[in-house]
Parts: sequence; C-alpha cells; structure tokens
Amino acid sequence: MVKLETIFIEGKPFTSVTVKMPKTTLLAVYNDVGYIMCGALDVKFLNDHLSDRGIISGRAVGVRTIDQLLSSPLESVTTHAEEMGITKGMIGKEALLKMI
Repeated sequence: MVKLETIFIEGKPFTSVTVKMPKTTLLAVYNDVGYIMCGALDVKFLNDHLSDRGIISGRAVGVRTIDQLLSSPLESVTTHAEEMGITKGMIGKEALLKMI
C-alpha cells in the first residue's frame, strides 16, 4: 500500500508518503527543498557519494508513522541540511520548517 497526502505544518504544505512493505514501512515528508525520512535513509551515502547534489535531508530512527516521524528527533542529517541550520536531535517538524 502506498499512501500519499498533503499535510500542513504551521500552514506550510508538505507531502507525506507511507509505503507499507513486507516487514517494514517506509516514511517520508518532503517539499521542494528537502525531506525527512525513516531509518531507511542512508545519510552517510548521501554525504559521501551524492554531495554534489546538495541534498537537504534528515533521518529519524524507530518511527512507524508519519506523526512519529514529525515528532521524533533526527538521528542524522546531511551536510547540506546542517548548512541550513538543521541539526542532529532537532524534531522532524522543526527541521521541515527550516526547509521553507
């Protein structure tokens, strides 16, 4: 099952994606600037191999729903996210609001 919906954080629109797969669920919330995602995101790979793309992203682990992703601290963030003031430990929705 794939669920795609528009959500609003402090009046700002974002797209949330939930992909239910065997034994796991992939979660992401994004806009045109960047995204946060569940533990499936490989931040080290983005930093080491795709740095030239300037990807702005953060990863939260142990989350199973979009609400949990939005309210959990980020376990890691890309270098380009750090340059925007997004830091490890920042709550997901706070990070997204910096991606405006």
